[in-house]
Amino acid sequence: MAVKIILLVLFFAVMIAVGFICRKKTSGVNGFVLGGRNVGPWLTAFAYGTSYFSAVIFIGYAGQFGWRFGVSTTWVGIGNAVIGSLLAWVILGRRTRLLTQKLDSKTMPDYFGSRFDSKALRIASSAIVFIFLIPYTASLYNGLSRLFESAFGIDYVWCVVIMSVLTGIYVIAGGYMATAVNDFIQGIIMLIGIVLVVVAVLNDNGGFMESFRALSQIESTVEPGMKGVFSSFFGPEPLALLGVVLLTSLGTWGLPQMVGKFYAIKSESDVSKGTLISTIFAVIVAGGCYFLGGFGRLYGDVIDYGANGNPIYDSIVPKMLEGLPEIIVAIVIVLVLSASMSTLSSLVLTSSSTLTLDMIAPIRDRKEKKSNSKSNLLMIRILIVFFIVISAAIAIVQVKSNVTFIAQLMGISWGALAGAFLAPFLYSLYWKKVTKPAVWASFICGVGIMVADMICNFTGNVFINSFFASPINAGVLAMVCGLIIVPIVSLLTPKPDKAKVDEMFSCYDRTTVDKAAHSLGE
Repeated sequence: MAVKIILLVLFFAVMIAVGFICRKKTSGVNGFVLGGRNVGPWLTAFAYGTSYFSAVIFIGYAGQFGWRFGVSTTWVGIGNAVIGSLLAWVILGRRTRLLTQKLDSKTMPDYFGSRFDSKALRIASSAIVFIFLIPYTASLYNGLSRLFESAFGIDYVWCVVIMSVLTGIYVIAGGYMATAVNDFIQGIIMLIGIVLVVVAVLNDNGGFMESFRALSQIESTVEPGMKGVFSSFFGPEPLALLGVVLLTSLGTWGLPQMVGKFYAIKSESDVSKGTLISTIFAVIVAGGCYFLGGFGRLYGDVIDYGANGNPIYDSIVPKMLEGLPEIIVAIVIVLVLSASMSTLSSLVLTSSSTLTLDMIAPIRDRKEKKSNSKSNLLMIRILIVFFIVISAAIAIVQVKSNVTFIAQLMGISWGALAGAFLAPFLYSLYWKKVTKPAVWASFICGVGIMVADMICNFTGNVFINSFFASPINAGVLAMVCGLIIVPIVSLLTPKPDKAKVDEMFSCYDRTTVDKAAHSLGE
């Protein structure tokens, strides 16, 4: 217990110290929200990775999908690394940085408003961010708090309060730079921690080969009597596994808290370095988390079960860790705390800056007929507190009333945000002919599908069919529909002003001089 407490106190002290050290770089909105667009590759890559992977992944998704798919759930981690990190940086990174700087956009709603010259789109996308980031934020507390209850015997409510207060202090004090620096520190902890945990769990089951042998003896729940599916290459449900890979990997391309990392990166060379760093980080952390979860069925005799006889998925990973040495448990606690606080800080900063800059500030500035940077900065800080309090309250109510579990909350949020934003954002970076009605169609389709799925799940009805009852599969449907709808509607509706769009895209056309090592030239 002493080791756990010492590590936690040290961790909290460093996080808060970083927040106040970075305070001098938050004099303006641009510095507070984007770090002055002057953030290097290591900080940006780790900020991207730690915002990506949280307690939702380590406790919720790893537990649920590891139980369902066995070690084949490792494909989710590989997909996160290749699609969610590598391809996201290659396809979105450079163009996002250039076009958002050209448009002077600080948030994704700001981008949509400027790119399509539409205040209504800016407000609508702000509302979507505001509504659907809150349940995602609330879901972060659950996995962390379950681990704290197991390790310390601390009541869930106190876990939520402590995490909320400490995250709020360093984000309010230091803004994006404090978040980025802390993300780097937290990322190092996550890299070391996940390797130690995987090795410890395998050793707890007799080593690598013995763990696989034991897993291969467990019968399939899909085909009773069949053994070996949970230790197989594609697992018992390959199609369902593909849905998880797509939502958790491709879905990040449309999440404002993820795309926002590209706004702040400093230079061309930093994009290339950040791509490599982010991908390696994802391979180790995501791959390790899902690989670990794949052995969850070896602990079927000690995990918690609900009244219906089904496993309580959020209890699987914590139960896997209970028998490990105390020093490993202490490191895991700091690991999950790091993952959760880094994602929480990113979410509340994204939510508060979006609501301030894209909804409140335009209304106030129109009345006062001028822009007030100090007022905007104060409002962002106030809203950070608001978002943390609201999400914490929802998390407490949710766990006390047992409304749903982690993966459902995250799936609904990811599905709505990615379904609404991915297609119009991606197409509009590359294609000049994307139209305003096409963006509206994607917003309506993405949000509509997820709201319909959520209502059906809560009322006990079937959404389309049993396959799409899962928020994961419904989220994939929302993304695919958006990718189809945007080009079709764009071709059928009036084209945007060519001169305006050409001016926007001119940021891609300017000539730059680079070293031969980076560019072959003529």
